[in-house]
Amino acid sequence: MPQQLRVYQSLWAMERRRPDKQEWSQPEQLTMIRDAGYDGVGMRFLEADYVSEITTFLRDNGMTWQAQCYPKSIDDLAPVLDLVAKYGADHVNLQPDVRPLRLEECIPYVEGWRRLAREAGVAVNIETHRDRMTTDLFFTLQLLDCFPDLRLTADVSHFVVGREFAFPLPPEAHQQIHRVLDNSWAIHGRVASREQVQIQLSFPHLKHWVDLFMGWWEYAIRSWRKRAADNAVLTFLCELGPPEYAITGADGYELSDRWEEALWMKDQIRAIWAKIEAEE
Repeated sequence: MPQQLRVYQSLWAMERRRPDKQEWSQPEQLTMIRDAGYDGVGMRFLEADYVSEITTFLRDNGMTWQAQCYPKSIDDLAPVLDLVAKYGADHVNLQPDVRPLRLEECIPYVEGWRRLAREAGVAVNIETHRDRMTTDLFFTLQLLDCFPDLRLTADVSHFVVGREFAFPLPPEAHQQIHRVLDNSWAIHGRVASREQVQIQLSFPHLKHWVDLFMGWWEYAIRSWRKRAADNAVLTFLCELGPPEYAITGADGYELSDRWEEALWMKDQIRAIWAKIEAEE
């Protein structure tokens, strides 16, 4: 079987958080995602009843999912892996909810999580994310020095706003981001500027940031295709978050249609994948 791309939608990103309190119900969210042509979802894997309900719908509709978790200790990963053993997942996306000040303090966590993943036979990726172990780009690069084969999920929006990269980015900034992407086995999709972690994809004056990220995601896909097995699956999660990730006006309503922007992102990523396939 050839390498595959699966484009997912984040269930967290389906929250609206509008001033009028109008939300899509869970069945509405799942139906929208299915009918829009997504391959699956990114979902939290913490409560068994929730996991059972969501994965039943997805499995019945030929869809797949990634499991999100936020462990504060090594042992916090164990029940997540138990749920994966029961309900499945193409991989676990781990946000390390710890904030060591020194690299040496990170090593027991990473070694412990990797041991549990290996014993369970489950792929576990550590996500790059603010207010987590991986909050800082330079610190994350040091983690890669210590663990050259560390599996990451790349959400580089956090690094752009965290490092406040000026546009155009200098060559060394691209090199640093590329090193993260070269260790990434999944991608989370969000576009940042140097001041905002999530900008509107549809605003013309922000196109230079969108183009920057599209270039990085193309690099990430090309890198992954060289490293991954012939039958491997790459997941790209559209993760345009609700307010206060999404910017709102004085009335509390979002300035753009986040659902439509996620659909556009999905199509762009599939187009990049198709272009790369056609070249090979």
